[in-house]
Order: sequence, then structure tokens, then C-alpha cells
Amino acid sequence: MSINKTPTNRVYTYIAQRGVVSRAELMKEFSMTSSSMTRLLEEMIADNKLQESGRGSSTGGRRPILYETNPTYGYLFGLEISRIYSSMGLYDMHMNRLSSIRWKMDESMTPHVFMKRVHSAVRKFVQEHDLQPSSIVGMGVGAVGPLDRERGLILDPVYFPAQGWHNLPICELLEAQLGFPVLLDNGANTALVGEHWALRSEHYQHMLYVHVGAGLRSAVMSNGQLVYGATDMEGAIGRMIIQAGNLSQPGSPIDGALESFVSVHAIENEVRELAAAGSLALRGETGSGNGEALSFELLLEALSAGEPIVREKFKQAAAYLGIGLANLINVLHPEKVILGGALINAHESVFETAVEVARSHTYYYPQYKPLFSKGLLKEEAVAVGAAVMVLKQLP
Repeated sequence: MSINKTPTNRVYTYIAQRGVVSRAELMKEFSMTSSSMTRLLEEMIADNKLQESGRGSSTGGRRPILYETNPTYGYLFGLEISRIYSSMGLYDMHMNRLSSIRWKMDESMTPHVFMKRVHSAVRKFVQEHDLQPSSIVGMGVGAVGPLDRERGLILDPVYFPAQGWHNLPICELLEAQLGFPVLLDNGANTALVGEHWALRSEHYQHMLYVHVGAGLRSAVMSNGQLVYGATDMEGAIGRMIIQAGNLSQPGSPIDGALESFVSVHAIENEVRELAAAGSLALRGETGSGNGEALSFELLLEALSAGEPIVREKFKQAAAYLGIGLANLINVLHPEKVILGGALINAHESVFETAVEVARSHTYYYPQYKPLFSKGLLKEEAVAVGAAVMVLKQLP
């Protein structure tokens, strides 16, 4: 959801991203007269949005006053809604995490139960930090898609263990319970916003984020702004065709789409078939009915124990991921590529193999070398980015 940004909002966001700035820097950036900028800064200080932060170095005259945002002006919630785990954090205006909580998304976690958990956690955090309800600026939600961001709807998510998550007016329901504004975007976008915020001192403008878990999700940033399409694009990377398969049956497991080879479910399915055929024996049953998190945990145990067939399946998935990444890199030319999700974090070899294959298929390499990383925020990226999304839309 986007808004018409006021001069106050633009200046506030700029200062928040830079940390500490001088009036001269702001005037240069926003082409405002000295009197207009002075008046705007005085108003923002009077509203407690900004505070003075000492003085800068002298360039011949008086040392300039430096400004920064006031961390206690307000407080933000960031909420991640995902397939295996969901989480929520409370942050001040400098994005310092004050409290956080995590929930397992099992068969019992219907929207009704989930809303009660969120409501209870919000009240607990507010009481623990002795906050006034009026100081809560809002909540950002990074959710599994597809979504209708403008209407605040979670449309038709797949692989959710619990029922009731289809066509869910998540923003309306949360606002009714919590009493403050709620903004929605897909989790890949908010993760990229969070990582971009964490890396703001390095001034990256072109970034790619790919999350590899129960499914594949991606987000793209160009010139410092998220790239949106005509529809929610979060899961589009999973439909990238990397192998000509059964093209007469789009959406089938053998249609050549990347997600057919690279996801938690893809590996689980392959291992189940091997186990059923007697080619593999694991402790417990991978399809035990205890949910995808349990079966994936069994795979992780086998991977850590060095089970050759399981290790090969993870390596194969990582190699296919590398091909998908190379395709995106050759089209988008990002400066930095951030990889996250359960599959990436399963074993260091997954990340290393994916990066190696991606680099070996990158056009103009080694003259063009995008940087690869697991990010700074890792599992907290979605929630942090959701909170940053609210901060950036502060009126």
C-alpha cells in the first residue's frame, strides 16, 4: 500500500535511513530554502519526531546542529505470517527490538486462534514496556501470498496446516482487535525491506531476495524501491521453467517449474518415494502426519548424520536453485543477492552449492560479481521489514 508522501514524511524517512544528518545536507537533498527547512525541523522537534544529536564538524563557521529521529516517538509491531512458523516483534523508531514471540503454525493455528495469540502478545508487550496505546504507530504484516495488498486480504495460500486462511481480511480483523492501523505486504517484500534497512549504510540500490522453504518466494528492489507487478509476484519464482517436462499439464510436479525441484516439499516427496520403495530408511517416518515441520526435522537429522541419499537430494536441490538464481541475476543484475528460508539454512553446503552454480552461470562473470549473503536479519527479516514498512509511511 502506498501513500502520497508529505514533505514531513520524506524528510523523516531520509533522516531515519541516514541515522544522523545536518540541516545543510537536508537542504541539498530536498531543495528547500533555509527558512522552510528550519521551520520544518522545528515542527518535527516540537512533535517529538526528531531530536538534536550534538554538533557536526566545522567547515569554517559554527559547527552545524545534527538531527536524528526520536526512538521513543512511537512504537511499531512487525508480524510475519508463514507456513511453518509465524513471529511478531515490537520495535522502537530506531528499529531496536524490544520484545518478540514465535508460534508454530500447526493444524490448530486457525485464523481465530492466531488472532487471539497476536492480541494477547500485543497486550503483554505494551504492558511490559509501560507503553501508552496512543504511542503505537501501527503494525506491518508480511504474509505468505498470494495477497490483495490494497484490500488487506490473504487470498489463497498453499501448504497451510490449518483451515480458514483463504480470502482472509487480515488487516480488517487485526485493526478491529488491536485498534491501530495495519499494513499488509508479502513476506518476501518485507524481508527485502528489512535487509535493505539493515544494510542502509552501504547504500545498495538493486537487490534480490529469495526465500526457499515450503515454497519459493522472491522480491526485487530497483533504485532503492520494491518492484511490483500487476499481481502479487511473491511466488512467481517458483513457476520459472528450468526444465522442459510435461508441458501439457501446467502445475503438475513434472512440468519443469523450479519449485518442483527446489523446496522443502519437493525434497520431502522425493525422500518419501525412496523410503516407500525401500531405498532409504530414516529414524521415524517422513510422512508421519505430524506436519511438514516434523518431517523436515527428520530430514535435517539425516542430513547432519551424513546420510548419503539425503545429502545428495539437498545438493541436487541447491544446484537447481543456483540455475534459477542465475536466470534472475542475468535479467535483473542486482548488486546483492540475499538468500533465506529453511532450505538455505538446513546446511552450509546448500548455500555454498547454490551460489557456486549461480556464479558459474552468471553472464559477464567475473567482471560482474553480485554479492551473495544470508542477510543480517535472517529469520527476523520479515517482521523487521514489516515494521519498517509502517515507519516509512508515517504521516
